[in-house]
This record gives sequence, C-alpha cells and structure tokens, in this order.
Amino acid sequence: MGMDAIVNKLAPLDKRPSREEAEEAVRVLLRWAGDDPAREGLIDTPKRVANAYRELFSGYDADIEDVLGTTFEEVAGYDDIVLVRDIPFFSHCEHHVLPVIGKAHVAYLPDSRVLGLSKIARVVEVFGRRLQTQEAMTAQIATAIDETLRPQGVAVFIEAEHMCMAMRGVQKSGSTTLTTTFTGRFKDNAVEQARFMSMVRGR
Repeated sequence: MGMDAIVNKLAPLDKRPSREEAEEAVRVLLRWAGDDPAREGLIDTPKRVANAYRELFSGYDADIEDVLGTTFEEVAGYDDIVLVRDIPFFSHCEHHVLPVIGKAHVAYLPDSRVLGLSKIARVVEVFGRRLQTQEAMTAQIATAIDETLRPQGVAVFIEAEHMCMAMRGVQKSGSTTLTTTFTGRFKDNAVEQARFMSMVRGR
C-alpha cells in the first residue's frame, strides 16, 4: 500500500453532496427509522448530525505528509525503540457506521531521524477519523510512519471495542479486538516484537 492510497481524500469538496443534501438525507433516515423529523425534538437534528459528521470524519481532509512533515536529526545517537502507548481514539466501522473505541500503541526504531511525539498521536487521530476497519487502520498508521520517516522498523498494536458487536448482531459488549502490524526490523525479528509487546504491557 503506497502513500497515495492511504492519504487520499474521499472526494474533492466540489464533488461532495451539498450541506442541504446531507441534511435531507438525515431526514430521510429519521423517517425510515419511524420518527417524524418535523417534530420539535428533531427539527435541528439534521443540522447537528451534519456538523457531527464534519468533525467525526475530518480525517478525510487531512494530508498525512503534512502531519508528518517535520522530523528531527539531533538525537545524540539514540537508535532504540521510541514508543507512544495508550493513545486513545474513536473511529467508526465502515460496515455499520457505528463507533470503534480503543487505544493505539505505536513504536519505531529510528534511523538518524525522529518524529515529534505529538505527530504520532496525530496520525492515529487522522486515520481514526475516517470510516475504517481496524485491520486497515493498523496497517495505514504503520505505512504512513514507515514511508515518511524511513526508520529501521515500525510496530503498531491496536486494541478496540466495536459497537457493531456490542449494540447489534451478536451483542457481545466488552469484547476486544487486537491487531498488529510490523515493518522492518520488527517484522523480521521476533525478539524485537516481544520487546515491543513487553513495553506496551509494562505498567
């Protein structure tokens, strides 16, 4: 998966439906659900939903190359694992548009350059604020850091609860899905993978 594939935006703004079309779509869904969008409590709901969607899915308007554009070379020879763990995120599954709530743990082995730590959290946020599968999100975070920073390796571990399993279907609340992606030295070296997982789980 190349950078173009993970940075692409859903559609140019001039090709997206209008705000009015989006709000009318919400009214249609409210009627389909069995309610009356003209009643007092729902009159402003289409506007609120459109505003919420703009915020919840703001990741489509972000460019990962801009997010990760600044790196630093003054690391005093440091070449060991850099780990940011317990990064909270909220996303939505692309199958049912229901919330996915979890934590991401992201590490890399520098090769002369490092990222600002806030950039790693920002990458998680950008990909989280798109319709996602957890598997794809895990790979996208790793690929973005790997292709931008060119480190010796990247490790990403995501643990999340999917409301599409808790609120509908099998209705199993509390179940957690775990996904990992490794590149470079992490992918080729089980010892480095184990060290990463130990650091993630260490408290």
